[in-house]
Amino acid sequence: KLDLRGQRYEEAMTNVDRYIDAAILAGYPSVTLVHGKGTGALRKGIVAYLQQNRAVKHFEFAPPNAGGNGATIVYFK
Repeated sequence: KLDLRGQRYEEAMTNVDRYIDAAILAGYPSVTLVHGKGTGALRKGIVAYLQQNRAVKHFEFAPPNAGGNGATIVYFK
């Protein structure tokens, strides 16, 4: 789980990129990115990044009891 709450957009996107790469190398089947709800700018950036990443099988917002649209669960191929 990577908690991005409170980070600036550029810093958060760099951390997402590094975290995803490390998770793939470690062989994780999925990870959770906690971005919070806020203005939605970070969520939109993460969605755009995940749509372009070839290693991502699919992603979805967490269930309501696990953060809802304030967290994204990412599944790898």
